[in-house]
Amino acid sequence: MGRRGTRVPVAPLGQRDGVDPARVRLPADPDGAWRTVRDHLVERYAAAIGAGRVDAMLSGGAFVGADGRPVTGREPYAPGLYLWFHREFPPEEPVPFAVGIVHRDERIVVADKPHFLATTPRGRHVTETALARLRRDLGLPGLQPAHRLDRLTAGLVLFVVRPEHRGAYQTLFRDRRVVKEYEAVAPYDPRLALPVTVRSRIVKERGVLAAREVPGEPNSESRIELLAHRDGLGRYRLVPATGQTHQLRVHMARLGVPIVDDPLYPVVREDGPEDFTRPLRLLARRLEFTDPVTGDPVRCVSRLSLSGPA
Repeated sequence: MGRRGTRVPVAPLGQRDGVDPARVRLPADPDGAWRTVRDHLVERYAAAIGAGRVDAMLSGGAFVGADGRPVTGREPYAPGLYLWFHREFPPEEPVPFAVGIVHRDERIVVADKPHFLATTPRGRHVTETALARLRRDLGLPGLQPAHRLDRLTAGLVLFVVRPEHRGAYQTLFRDRRVVKEYEAVAPYDPRLALPVTVRSRIVKERGVLAAREVPGEPNSESRIELLAHRDGLGRYRLVPATGQTHQLRVHMARLGVPIVDDPLYPVVREDGPEDFTRPLRLLARRLEFTDPVTGDPVRCVSRLSLSGPA
């Protein structure tokens, strides 16, 4: 549904490289600032791509209306009009690891996402994402994630095949009815008493790379256990009860055992080219839940592994 209950028309453009077309709804214009559709599009996008590029897209038929016909831009401005177009993305560095499939049925796909691959399009990572790859590779254009996994974290992500089922699976995560278990490799500290449950208040500000802990009512909780240790490194089981951004990474750093090759915690590493030989040693290893549609138990274990003490 759109604003004020207005139903949004079905997109007349298909996906490109597994990415949905962009949708624009022309806003109200009480002052009559825009005489034509082009006037608005130029004002809206010229700062980002230039007026010449907007005109080239219009003349090339890149913008279409709900009926799928190209919009020339000469049409009188009409508030509420929907337009669609495909964004042009700069080339992305391919992530040289495959997305595995752990479970697939007519409703869901549980994927094994590799390190460095974003779950969904965001920022400079658009076509090189697990969602775009799976849509292309599996021929499932309606595929959507039920939750998200950090780009640098590997492991299990649940995707929903049909839009009408997405809410039911998202509710599982919202209501904490999914058992999530992670593994991590981090320094071993014999003075650290484990297992331990860490609770704190975590905030993540838009535009700031690292999350931080602040005073106040806790909004995050993680149980941390030591599985094994050797040569100064430990293998840990991490069980989050909540899902704050970077929660496990923040809590491990707080304990003085930051996850190996974490570029943000405890110190933000200078930005640079990806080093695919140094992944963050964090893996979403297990997902367990009761299927909200069938009532059947679902238990998935990642087929990926972390190098470190066994």
